[in-house]
Amino acid sequence: MGIKILKPSSPARRYLTHLTNEEITRKQPEKSLLRPKGRTAGRNVYGRITVRHRGGGHKRRFRVIDFRREKWGIPAKVAAIEYDPNRSARIALLHYRDGEKRYIIAPLGLRVGHTLMSGPQADILPGNALPLKNIPLGTMVHNLELQPGKGAQLCRSAGSQAQLLAKEGDHAQVKLPSSEIRMVRLDCMATVGQVGNLDHGNISVGKAGRVRWRGFRPTVRGTAMNPVDHPMGGGEGRGKGNHPMTPWGKPTKGYKTRKTAPSDRYIVARRKK
Repeated sequence: MGIKILKPSSPARRYLTHLTNEEITRKQPEKSLLRPKGRTAGRNVYGRITVRHRGGGHKRRFRVIDFRREKWGIPAKVAAIEYDPNRSARIALLHYRDGEKRYIIAPLGLRVGHTLMSGPQADILPGNALPLKNIPLGTMVHNLELQPGKGAQLCRSAGSQAQLLAKEGDHAQVKLPSSEIRMVRLDCMATVGQVGNLDHGNISVGKAGRVRWRGFRPTVRGTAMNPVDHPMGGGEGRGKGNHPMTPWGKPTKGYKTRKTAPSDRYIVARRKK
């Protein structure tokens, strides 16, 4: 996997880069694992915009990903590595010995033909899923659960990995990519290895149109607006907009809005010093 730099035949292509996608072995997704994916354009059930700057973009279909890995003790063969438009990581198609097919997040180093397993008896190899109590200390993991049986919630994007630091009582201490150290129950599942597609973060979008393809609409700065439109608008000349505000007058950019903190007691070391 590498990055392809294009010839600057136009201003838009001068800074635009692509992934070479050598690891992808199949272009058409598995039909039985596809679902329709509607587009809300940032609107809620009442038709009101709750997330701004969303809309348009290329049509997508959702790939059903197995984040729970509850088929314990049944070997699965990697049939293909595929592209998923809904996430930064690649996905791997597994063919289980009992005939079932499932998608998982493809870890780094996974190849077609490899055999994977989930459950306490699985080997410590990339792609195998085990409870934290069966994983040795120091192992790099991804697809980490926060509640047993709920499915993976942490470390799912391209290049993500967490490190298992310690085990104490019913909990393990895990160092997350943000350098936060938090406690996770030992019954929670995790997948060995690091998520693949490491070069995803090194891609240069290169032009505004490529962002529109992904479903993002233009964003206008508050300081560029008039006072009637935004709290930071107006002023003689260009103003700095000293206090960052939302269009509705609430502080933003660092202003805490969370009222309850139920998970704070599980955080050992915060990501912000």
